[in-house]
Amino acid sequence: MTSHILHRQMKSDLPVIAGGQGIYLVDTEGKRYLDGCGGAAVCCLGYGHARVTKAIKRQLDKIAYAHTGFFTNEPAEELADWLCARAPGNFGRVGFLAGGSEAMEAALKLVTQINVERGQGERTHFIARRQSYHGATLGALSAGGNLQRRETYRSLLIPSFSHIEPCYAYRHQRDDETDEEYGKRAAKALEDEIVRVGPEKVAAFIAETVVGATLGVVPPAPGYFAEIRRICDKYGVLLILDEVMCGMGRTGTLFACEQDGIEPDLITIAKGLGAGYLPVGAVMIRSEFADVIVQGSGALQHGHTYMAHPSACAGALAVQKVIEEDRLLERACAQGDALMTLLEERLGQNAHIGDIRGRGLFVGIELVEDRETKKPFPASAGVASRIKSAAMRNGLMCYPANGTADGSEGDHILLAPPFIIARDEVEMLVDRLVASISETLAITPGNKEPA
Repeated sequence: MTSHILHRQMKSDLPVIAGGQGIYLVDTEGKRYLDGCGGAAVCCLGYGHARVTKAIKRQLDKIAYAHTGFFTNEPAEELADWLCARAPGNFGRVGFLAGGSEAMEAALKLVTQINVERGQGERTHFIARRQSYHGATLGALSAGGNLQRRETYRSLLIPSFSHIEPCYAYRHQRDDETDEEYGKRAAKALEDEIVRVGPEKVAAFIAETVVGATLGVVPPAPGYFAEIRRICDKYGVLLILDEVMCGMGRTGTLFACEQDGIEPDLITIAKGLGAGYLPVGAVMIRSEFADVIVQGSGALQHGHTYMAHPSACAGALAVQKVIEEDRLLERACAQGDALMTLLEERLGQNAHIGDIRGRGLFVGIELVEDRETKKPFPASAGVASRIKSAAMRNGLMCYPANGTADGSEGDHILLAPPFIIARDEVEMLVDRLVASISETLAITPGNKEPA
């Protein structure tokens, strides 16, 4: 069948989705898939959650949409109150958008407008990290350090961004360093770059709290973000944390940065905010910086047609209430521990598993050709995508990516199942993943026999 859709992969045929319930999806051929990655770490409540769909339908019966140039709406106001009350710090304003890329674009523009309004318009340079991802729109893509996604659009990217090394202990920590020593050394790269650019020119530093799909779930080294916060404060640089993928409970706390004991100046969220029931994202900003605009021009120089969409906000609010009322943060921690334990037991000694890492129900598995040297598989082997294909045949959805090691070579598999996953389903996930990895590695040319 010829499709008129601009699919992500236009030379392959996708199964057609028919329905879903709990953590399972079913296609039109009747094949059932366990969703081991939440789509893209989105579907934290799984599929067909009655309380969420009921809240959305109730809002649709009231008013589906009203433009924010004319009205505010109750779901958006209540959701903003909810998030600000639970944020790590004095966050006083939230902007609701249609997704993570829009949230990052809004964060970049907010920082710029704040600096203009407080007489620091020369602060136009942003620093981010290599091997990161912050979205697909041009500003967000300029901030990101994913080489493969940037390459085609290189001529369009904004020049006022530079990138430092990521905090990536598996490949960058020296044997003679403690975790804390490495964290401080990795953070020093930011101070060096601020000094190189000129402190008076730097607007903000952008980082994923736990790096998601580009590196394969890499948590920061102990003390890394505390040192980053100190450096930002020293030079008057704002700190934007991207929690689009890792936030909203995915790592076991509502905001991932809670576990690092720091307060950023802006946070971007999406994915688990609305759990996939409707498109929604948000940028949150600390009160002292929002007040620069409130007490200055009083006008946000940014906007989208679907900002603070009532139905999307009603769905997101229902999602967040379910997470809190059903104590799903605790469940994410417990099931995440069980998942990590099983993965270590089943894959920890595999000759081609370099690292198993993560927080909560957010786990990355890095695959290597040689475990001793950490040599990655060549990009031409397509290991991650082949594991995905094998997993789909085995009734499992997992999230593959390549370029892990250096932007071009290296493979990983990301796992981010719904928070509602049961223990026996965790075991089923691991069984199917291990089988899929074994099938794939057994036929990889030039490979050692898999353990």
